[in-house]
This record gives sequence, C-alpha cells and structure tokens, in this order.
Amino acid sequence: MEFDEWEPVYEAILRDFGYDRTGDERARDILASLTDEFDLAHLSSLRDATVAVAGAGPSLETPSALERARTADVVVAASTAVDTLEANGIDVDCMVTDLDKNPETARRLTDEGIPVAVHAHGDNVSLVRDVVPDYASEFVLPTTQAASRGPVRNFGGFTDGDRAAFLADHFGAAELVFVGWDLEDPAVDPPKARKLEWAERLLRWLESRRGERFPVLDGRRDAIDTSALPLE
Repeated sequence: MEFDEWEPVYEAILRDFGYDRTGDERARDILASLTDEFDLAHLSSLRDATVAVAGAGPSLETPSALERARTADVVVAASTAVDTLEANGIDVDCMVTDLDKNPETARRLTDEGIPVAVHAHGDNVSLVRDVVPDYASEFVLPTTQAASRGPVRNFGGFTDGDRAAFLADHFGAAELVFVGWDLEDPAVDPPKARKLEWAERLLRWLESRRGERFPVLDGRRDAIDTSALPLE
C-alpha cells in the first residue's frame, strides 16, 4: 500500500470521525522517537502462507474459529484476540495493537521475540509514551495511519483488525482466513460500531485489491458503502 493510494480513504475516515490529522502526525513522530527500524525479515513467514487474521469478537472462542486459527500457517491477531488464542493453546506470530486494552500482552510478546505492530494515533499518545520504552525494541513494528516517517510505517487499515489484514497482505500472504470477526457485535458501543463499519469497508477494498472474495463479507458485500473506496 502506497500512501498516495491510502490518503484519499484516510481523509474520508478523518472527515467521518472528525479526527485531526495533525494529532495522528504528532503521535507518529513520538512513536518514531521511541523506536528503531524494524527488521522486516521477522515477518518473512507471512510470504505465501495461509494467514489467520484474528479479530477480537466473541465468535473467536467458538470451536470452528479456534480450529481454523490452529491450522493456519501463521496467525496475526488484533489486540485481545491474542489473549483468547493463547488461552486456547494457540500461539500468535504477530500482534497488531493500538495499546488500548492489553499493553502488557504486547510487552511480553516482544520480550519473547514475537513481532508487535504498535500503532500510534491522535488518541493514544500518552500510552505510547508510557509503555513503548519498556518493549523489546527489535520486535516493535511501529505503524501509523498518516504518512510514514522514519521507522514508522503505514501498511493501510484503520482498526486493529483490518490493519492486521492489510499487514498480512503487504508481507505476501497467499490466503487470508478471518476468525473472530463480528461485524455486528451488539455488545459494542456506537463509536465502535462505526469503526466496525469502516473495517468492513476496508476489507471490501482489500479483497478487491487482491482479486478475491472474503467469506467474512458474504451476505454483506452488496450493502457496503464503497463510495470512498477506489475499488479495482
């Protein structure tokens, strides 16, 4: 994902939520000051792999979802999906997080040599400052939704879950298997529900870019608002 492709979609997200772009850029620069260049070879296992992209929805704990994650070549998990998978004996190969729920899990993974894509945005600057210095820097992949700068990269995506999918795509995954994706979770509050709407839109864009049809979007695809997306 090149930033000139991502930027029009990013600007649509900013408008929809009333976010300040300068806040994202400030967060990016703070994260850049706390991190080093990430060795992309740490994620070489994603190339040509079947990658389970694990969301943190309640369906992740169903036997079928856990089995699909267990049998994938590689697991990239969003936020607390890591904890759910580990509680069921499934190791993850990469965590994607903006630190808002389980920063201690992220710290432990970096200590164990598991890459963690740490995301900085305008609302989590204090968390970035507080926790990132305690992480094992070699295994921190710093990310942003603004333009890349220094060691901080933008692979596309907005929520932890869809950023995990875009990251797996960037690193050459052959197949993306979606588990724990509850796009209409009744337990979430209205702001989170809006974020899930954007996650759905971005997955629609990603499947278009990959020339695929993700089963997670079956039965929903025709109702997705794609007006902000440059579909292939």
